[in-house]
Formats: sequence, structure tokens, C-alpha cells
Amino acid sequence: MAIQNIGVVGAGQMGAGIAQVAAMTGFLVHVVDVNASALEKGRAMVASSLQRFQKKGELSEQDVAQILERMSWSESLKDLLATQFVIEAVPENESLKKKILSELNIVLAPDVVIASNTSSISIARLGKASGRSERFIGMHFMNPVPRMKLVEIIRSLATSDQTYQMTAELAQKMGKTTTLSKDYPGFVANRILMPMINEAFFALMEGVASPTDIDMTMKLGTNQPMGPLQLADFIGLDTCLAIMEVLHSELGDGKYRPCPLLRQYVDAGWVGKKVLQGVYRYEAENN
Repeated sequence: MAIQNIGVVGAGQMGAGIAQVAAMTGFLVHVVDVNASALEKGRAMVASSLQRFQKKGELSEQDVAQILERMSWSESLKDLLATQFVIEAVPENESLKKKILSELNIVLAPDVVIASNTSSISIARLGKASGRSERFIGMHFMNPVPRMKLVEIIRSLATSDQTYQMTAELAQKMGKTTTLSKDYPGFVANRILMPMINEAFFALMEGVASPTDIDMTMKLGTNQPMGPLQLADFIGLDTCLAIMEVLHSELGDGKYRPCPLLRQYVDAGWVGKKVLQGVYRYEAENN
């Protein structure tokens, strides 16, 4: 079955980015979010991103118009009835994801595959909640989705070979390179990345260096395009904390204990660039 119609649940930074890339590569995309404000922000985010591609000469005005025509937005999961493949991209909260997945199972045809964009949560547990474990898989896109090439695919023990092949082919048609991970906490990317970010917060909390010097040291000393604290702001400190909590809880090793300073930032609502305040302060973008 050739997939032409994709559903995306969640219109936040990740969901909007996934939807944009799918539409840019020729798929019909329907985005659902129960929050009308989130839908409008997601739509605006996509339009702004496409304008940046146009200004750089990577897309024409006609290209942008056609991409937007391939996208639709709504507040009801029932509008996903005609989709052939659905990607869940709601916040990194296991109970929320399970609730939505169980609701999707009622709406979608039995043969539709559901992929979760989770960055750390057990695919087996989410698959069970979806009611279709054989047709459930992890599809972890990197942020920002329109620019980052990688999709980390995660199989649970129950994920079928057919589901994996379909997902890998879909990711490739979306212009992505895929890697395969087993269903372990944090998978590959965040199993390695998040402890580094967490340790950068410990260094900041202990006064080892300023945020700028910590980031500059890692950028110039290890050839990273972005320092760990700046990257944490970009990802969202709330997301970083949620992933560290999963690693700490699931693996039971003290080395994954979330830094108290990271938790304090989140408690204060300073969760990064999306609210213009994290480790650093940001200006609102005007497009």
C-alpha cells in the first residue's frame, strides 16, 4: 500500500515540523490538536518556516502555496479517519500519550500504523495502550525537523517487520536518514545527549563556569554546532527534564539523576526559547 495521506497528532514544534516535512515531500497531511490556539500557532510556525525557505531560494512562491494546500488542520481525531499512517507528536508525557493512543485506536482503521515521536518512553508500553502493538513503532524526529536529517526508529519486541519496513520507507520518502534502536530508555540519541546536557547544568549549578563559557568550550572544544545549554533551551528544558526522569526511573542509576538546577528552571517556567526564557533570554522573532 502506497502511503499518500498522513495524520499528525499534536501541533507543537515537533508536530508542526513533521507535518511540514511530510507536505514538502508530497504527502497529504492532516494535523490534529485539541487546542485551537496550538493549531493556530502550529499553522503560523509552518508558514514562517516555509517563508524562510523561500527567502533562501530553496522554495518558490508556487512551491509554498502547493505545500500549504496539502495541509489541513482540525481539533478532532475523527478527522483522521481517512489517513493511512499516523504520527503522534504530543508532549513527552506517558499518561497523555497513552490516552491519545487509546482514542486513536477507536478512530483509525485496524491496519493503520501508529508511530510515536517519543524521545524516551517505552515503545512496548505505548504500543500496548494503542491496542495495536504489532502496528506500533517509535519514529523519533530530530529538532528542527525541517533541517535535521535523522529519524531514529525504535522497535518493540512486538513491532512487526512489515511495520518497520513501512516506517523506514516512509521516513526515506520524507528525505530522512534512519537509524534503528532497540526499545531501551532514551534509545540512542537521548541516552547519550541528555546526560551531557544534564552535566552541563551541574557545571553551571556548581559555578564551574558561566553559561557562555560552558557552551563555548563544548562548541569549540568538541566541534559541536551548539553548546549543551543553548541546545537545551532549543529543545525545551521541560522536555530535557522529562527525558532525564525517564532515564533515572527506568535505568535506576544515580548518574541519570536530573540536576536540581534544571528542575528549578522548569519549576520557574523558564523552559527555553519557546517562552523566550531559559538559561538564556531570547527576543521574539518577527517574520
